[in-house]
Amino acid sequence: MKSSLFRPMQLAALLAGLALPSLANALTPIADTYADYAVKTYDKAMVDSLARLVSFNTQAKDGLTPSTNPEFLGFKDALQALSEQLGLDYQDHGYVILIGLGQSSDKLGVITHGDVQPADPKLWAQSPYLLDTHSEPGKLIGRGTEDDKGAIVTAMYAMKAIKDKGLELNKRIELMVYLAEESDWDPLKHFLTGFTPANINITIDAEYPVVTAEKGWSKINFRVPPQQPDTQRQGASLTEFGGGYFGSQIPQQARATIQGADAALVARLKALAAKQAGMHYGFELTGDSLSIAADGKAAHSSTPEDGVNAVTHLAELLALQIWPKTQASLTQNFIHQLVGLGLYAEKFGELAYSDSFMGPLTLAPTVVKQTPAGTEVTLNLRRPRGKAPALLDSQALQALAHWQAEQGVRLEAVETYWGEPMVMEDAPQQQALLEVFAHFTGIKDPQPVAIGGSTNSKLFPNALSFGPAMPGVEYTGHTEHEFITHEQFMLNLKMYTAAFIELAGKGA
Repeated sequence: MKSSLFRPMQLAALLAGLALPSLANALTPIADTYADYAVKTYDKAMVDSLARLVSFNTQAKDGLTPSTNPEFLGFKDALQALSEQLGLDYQDHGYVILIGLGQSSDKLGVITHGDVQPADPKLWAQSPYLLDTHSEPGKLIGRGTEDDKGAIVTAMYAMKAIKDKGLELNKRIELMVYLAEESDWDPLKHFLTGFTPANINITIDAEYPVVTAEKGWSKINFRVPPQQPDTQRQGASLTEFGGGYFGSQIPQQARATIQGADAALVARLKALAAKQAGMHYGFELTGDSLSIAADGKAAHSSTPEDGVNAVTHLAELLALQIWPKTQASLTQNFIHQLVGLGLYAEKFGELAYSDSFMGPLTLAPTVVKQTPAGTEVTLNLRRPRGKAPALLDSQALQALAHWQAEQGVRLEAVETYWGEPMVMEDAPQQQALLEVFAHFTGIKDPQPVAIGGSTNSKLFPNALSFGPAMPGVEYTGHTEHEFITHEQFMLNLKMYTAAFIELAGKGA
């Protein structure tokens, strides 16, 4: 997933249009009736089903597949049991699960995923794999609640409500649950070589009103090599610097160690730390060894503005003086010099640019891992249209080369990847989805949006993302406090039920 650019401006524009829904009469008359029925009938069952799906840690594990990983096997069993309970058909194709209603050869595709990103248990009030409905009333907290197990449950109960009412369908509604969206798209690409997808698809892995453009997921990786210690230099030395948990999360935590520290240095650091908004620091001086723990705010790396990057803020804090050349100090210097506290590659040579609809390129250090072989650094970027991969590669490598020359060091294992941005124009279901959104939210004249995330929409014809997150509301997928509100969970059920009726019902 996932979330859009310029969301405060978009929300302001949407809220400015709040009124009695101007498109209320555009929907099929039964859409309201069926949507209300779905919520009144299946509220509790949906929460129970979400709790069941969240209980499985469907995080990719090296050497295991969805057909050999016990957590994925349990997840599949739960999906099959729920499908049978709801009267939906179920097919297991290894990495791909198909859950459907109706037998027509003409299909409405609904695309989502059942795998999740890692979760750090230390940063959760309880296990991230136990649905928490009590600690914060009104919220359903757990890994996958927003991305994307909540969406799976919603789509299945929307189909169940339609089945209950006996609505005649022109199209089969086919939910595709992919099990490696967060880690590896190749099995899905292989599956699609022998599978005919629907001609009209909805991806339920992003946000409303309708997503018609997605940035390209991109990265720059390298390793800072170990350095020979300078035995002639006296004073404090930075010996450890690192942070981050996985590649598509803005790091909440970072750490550093300074040898040769004293109380005066600690006082200076504390004074500077107090000026950093959104950051919390712990300083522990043992002899002359100072340990620093930095705590910021995790966010999905597609929306770095939603987080407070502990790695970049710690690098900024440590820029109070020049450190002897070490593996750690070179890494800190790189983050400070080429990234700073910016979000849009402002300091990274000539890399920065923006598109009028898709917004700016974003760049964030997401994993900085110190090892004996060197410090491994991952920079996660989301690129809009406007620059070719060859130019991006040239500009990125030029920035790296300039920094290396200045520091007198050679980075190792440099690797770049530039994902393709997507713009979907003239999809036939766009207006119907906008009308559903306007009808159930009361927001007048909603318009399509662009997101920084990258979903499987790119692989399907006429694919538009439709929820499950509201525009202008902070997205919590990939964070250490992932949740969906109960209110939003039920609103999504209404909108998905109505959308399925509009696009697959008799007369659609």
